[in-house]
Amino acid sequence: MNQSELNALYRPISNDARVLYLLGLRPYAKKISGQSQPLNYKQLIELLNGQKPTYTLGRQVNQLIQELIDVGLLAVPDTQSLDTSFNGKQLLLPLLSGDPNDYTAMHMDWQNMHPDWVPTPSLFEDIAQLVGIIDKHYEAAELGDFIAYWMGRPQMQFSQYQWTQKFVFHIKNKRQSGVVKHTNIAGTQHYTPQAGLEVDDNARKLVEKYSKK
Repeated sequence: MNQSELNALYRPISNDARVLYLLGLRPYAKKISGQSQPLNYKQLIELLNGQKPTYTLGRQVNQLIQELIDVGLLAVPDTQSLDTSFNGKQLLLPLLSGDPNDYTAMHMDWQNMHPDWVPTPSLFEDIAQLVGIIDKHYEAAELGDFIAYWMGRPQMQFSQYQWTQKFVFHIKNKRQSGVVKHTNIAGTQHYTPQAGLEVDDNARKLVEKYSKK
């Protein structure tokens, strides 16, 4: 138990939420990546009930998950929602894995591709900046394409750093090939037009127009 986790557990949350984190999630989470084991509602409900059958539904467990999210002890991938079942899904324990900008540990966490994989946000931003990606936003379909491709190659196993790095290059290749619809071109890259970029371009054209008069 590190100090960040301890501080979060002292915040105003229910004791059931604390039990869920300390006994149901943390002992089985990956210490390097902070990923939980796939959730098993039946086991978690049995743990939470103890001698009194208070919990019977997965959505009741989700309410405790929301408490833990609110204090920073859990995080949910963007592709998932608290309105749906987390049974068989993995969550992230962000305070367990330490400094999110310390990428050394990510080289040690080797894994196969799986349906719930997501790139590490800060690492994605850093690598995208290094390789010169203009538009760092990506769609769920782009992530899905990447996951589907690599799930078809179960013999391949990489670290979280390498998976995120591969995803960055996947996005860069799509930008350069012009696969994305409704795009503009900057150098060799296609990017989705955004308000700020369009205003700047229009302003430049106006300056050029009137500077010639």
